[in-house]
Amino acid sequence: MSARAVVAGLIFLLAGACCTARAAHRPAGAATTAKEGAQVAAPANSEALLKTTESFVRELFAWGPNIPVKLGPLTQSAAADYYDVPVQVTLQGHVEKGDVYVSKDGKTMLRGSVYKMDADPFADNRAKLKLDGDPSLGPRTARVTLVEFSDFECPHCQELYEAMKTVETEYPQIRVVYKNFPLTQIHPWAETAAIGGRCAYEQSPAAFWKMESSIFENQDLITPDNIWDNLVDYATKAGLEPAKFKSCMASAEAKQAVDADHAQGESLGVDSTPTIYINGRPLIGGDLPTLEQYINFELAKTSGAGDAARTHGD
Repeated sequence: MSARAVVAGLIFLLAGACCTARAAHRPAGAATTAKEGAQVAAPANSEALLKTTESFVRELFAWGPNIPVKLGPLTQSAAADYYDVPVQVTLQGHVEKGDVYVSKDGKTMLRGSVYKMDADPFADNRAKLKLDGDPSLGPRTARVTLVEFSDFECPHCQELYEAMKTVETEYPQIRVVYKNFPLTQIHPWAETAAIGGRCAYEQSPAAFWKMESSIFENQDLITPDNIWDNLVDYATKAGLEPAKFKSCMASAEAKQAVDADHAQGESLGVDSTPTIYINGRPLIGGDLPTLEQYINFELAKTSGAGDAARTHGD
């Protein structure tokens, strides 16, 4: 099967430019936008319904019998007359996961996300996002909080880093929280860089942003062989104590903090970088005009409230 055919057959495609390691995680849109269904007792026709659905999606996406497809179990979706049916397909070694919605009579299938119109669609995201204990800029009382899941080796994260200079200038009243989400399957030095950034933050929260700048601005020069020496050099130039920094780099605690960020992202359905949450609203890829649109929308919703001046936070 050609690469073009693989792309054409995917159920859920990520929007915007981003780095992704699809084989490891569930697509971001599923967990961040759809209401998770509750497990229901298997209906009498569940086996037949899954078989019919599998036959239909294979026809719809041209998935031949040689392509592994797994469906189920059925859950109740937010729409009373539809089941949420998880679908997993393996294409050229890449595992794709997503959901389709199948009517209980087995006659209709929907793709996309199902929402309850009497509930805030992003409340679950906000409940899962932990805003303390990670590098942050801006007032804690900000009306708009932007949470970024990023990978230091991802070229699209480097592009967002440049775009954020504009955002930070134009919107000094918002809060920005940085979280590590290294895609280790495709980026060999990303986790080491994330640990280095974490160690900079632990020693001096303000120094983290200097470390971020050094890594992104030298991204093309960093390799798995020189990452350690480069990080020590960046840390020293940021005013950190080299010995203390090296000790932190070798510690289990620093990696655990990076892993905690990653686990938080996974709980939200993140599987690509950059993924940003603006007051819980997801944006994959960090497109600057869209990011500004979302920020302006959230600011307008709460207009009239005073904003504190931009400050460094922790």
